[in-house]
Amino acid sequence: MRNILLVVAALLSLVTGSLAFSQEKYPTKPVKIVVPWPPAGVADFLGRIVSEKLTQALGEPFVVENRPGGATNIGSELVAKAAPDGYMLLIASSNNAVNMSLFRKPTYDTTKDFDPVSLIALVPNILVVHPGFPANNVPELIRHAKANPGKVTYASAGSGSPAHLAAEQFKRLAQVNLLHVPYKGAAPAVNDLIGGHVQVMFTNIPASIGPIKGGKLRALGLGGKSRSPALPDVPTIAESVPGYEAVAWYGLVAPARTPTAILDKLHDEIVRALKSPETLQRLVQQGTEPVLSTRAEFAAQIKSDVAAYRSLIQASGIQPE
Repeated sequence: MRNILLVVAALLSLVTGSLAFSQEKYPTKPVKIVVPWPPAGVADFLGRIVSEKLTQALGEPFVVENRPGGATNIGSELVAKAAPDGYMLLIASSNNAVNMSLFRKPTYDTTKDFDPVSLIALVPNILVVHPGFPANNVPELIRHAKANPGKVTYASAGSGSPAHLAAEQFKRLAQVNLLHVPYKGAAPAVNDLIGGHVQVMFTNIPASIGPIKGGKLRALGLGGKSRSPALPDVPTIAESVPGYEAVAWYGLVAPARTPTAILDKLHDEIVRALKSPETLQRLVQQGTEPVLSTRAEFAAQIKSDVAAYRSLIQASGIQPE
């Protein structure tokens, strides 16, 4: 019996040592970073910066794979059910917090099925209008909407999307009645706004900064607590509507139960990248706000937002799908 126990102990030691070695040497093969959005959006932009920096730092390719669909659920579920070995990661966003209340039977749990790695950036929503719209600032928009209740149309990237909820929050705080026109994604919504088919939209800076600077859209206000270096002349909405804030977050997560050593290695390299002046400049120019966070702080952000969006969805009367 004693000999058998010694053999078992030796085998366990060998397995434990092998696991520790594999984690220390991680990665030893290419890593997928799933972006649950189509190419060219803000999540794709951030995912490609992260993949580039992790490839340079860790010596193996970190490859972006776009898996759009289902309001980010398709790509998110893929990662939630992947092996927890660090070789499939997800660019998560506020959508992952929203979806816990937007769908009756979510196929994953944002707070339980992922291990947070690091926040990457905050992206304030921005209120934009067609250049022909008769408002040059937020107070003028509010006055026009109150004079024409239910007649001012606003586009969103989809019912229940963070941009839709940003508009609903604005409606409640500003006490205005706007007509919602949902689209399947931000790109077609922005295109119809530029074409004058809708009048108003809450979106993000990266999706709209080109048309704003090109004179195709007019920016009225930002959803963040402060003005953005990318659009310094645009005031915050809170300057006219006290208490208003609408900011989306983006970060990197891994499947739950991924070894802590791997999570820590990824976190440290992302933080190092975000401290780089070159990376900071690239992010700020696109209207995103780089964020340095601990893994625990990111986990707290996710948990807080799941609860906050649940309350906002219930208050807005949006029915789960």
